[in-house]
Amino acid sequence: MTSAINDTHITSPPGPRAEWLKRHGKWLIILPPLLFLLVFFLIPFGFALSISFADTAIRVPPFTDILSVDPDWHIHVTLNLANFKYLFTDEVYGLSYLYSLKTAFFSTVICLLIGYPMAYGIARTSKSTQSILLLIIILPFWTSFLLRVYALEGIIRETGLLNSALLWLGIIAHPLQIMRTSLAVYLGIIYSYLPFMVLPLFATLEKLDHSLLEAAGDLGSPPWRAFLEVTLPLSVPGIVAGSMLVFIPAIGEFVIPTLLGGPDNLMIGRVLWDEFFGNRDWPVASAVAIAFLVLLVGPIAVYQHYSTKQLEA
Repeated sequence: MTSAINDTHITSPPGPRAEWLKRHGKWLIILPPLLFLLVFFLIPFGFALSISFADTAIRVPPFTDILSVDPDWHIHVTLNLANFKYLFTDEVYGLSYLYSLKTAFFSTVICLLIGYPMAYGIARTSKSTQSILLLIIILPFWTSFLLRVYALEGIIRETGLLNSALLWLGIIAHPLQIMRTSLAVYLGIIYSYLPFMVLPLFATLEKLDHSLLEAAGDLGSPPWRAFLEVTLPLSVPGIVAGSMLVFIPAIGEFVIPTLLGGPDNLMIGRVLWDEFFGNRDWPVASAVAIAFLVLLVGPIAVYQHYSTKQLEA
């Protein structure tokens, strides 16, 4: 009798609360990030999109309303497409977009060329050594990004540490002009975003099955061929993820070209700053921001695809 009662108790149907949690529990988990995206992305994006269709006005805020209601309660929508047309007529925006793309692309390539050997070397070391090397890579993130850029400026300026050391060694006769050049911008981006390349690559390379390399060696493949045919293809998700983590923030970089670059290093982040706070032309600045976001949709989609693929693997 006791056994029958216990069996009946175990197989009893769940209560209404358990059934409700079973049906709606997943929404309780994803609701906080959804609210975060709604408040800090979708709503600001909606404001920027609406401002991009407005006209500049001498008021606070400095733009007209795109929605208006007349005394008869008729709603009128006024969309100004001139702000987006202006992006194609003024060459400043096109040149800044192209320069931002070029700078972000070559910075990403250089970070990959430097970061891949670093990640590969860390992945092949012992666990204790990996912890120390990863700590060294992550350590700069413990300080302010702005302070790190200022520190780099103190190294590469004419009276900085680099020129002082080269002059003392007799390698150069005059200080090198690095500040206010494209080289300074590249150095700043590579220095700041190299860890974003190394960490995803290390996460991918560290999980590789080394027995595949041993099998390739047993079949007669030299180390360089085993790397090209085994290691490199399997590390493609990490390469794509690291490249997108460098490319996406680098293309909109503002601090580095402002502090280290010159007047010729005009990136789209600086253009946005000048339009918003210098010219007070919020509609054009919003149009630039919307076009910039559309430009980043492709890289973000590629990054999301390979990140999902890497997590599934």
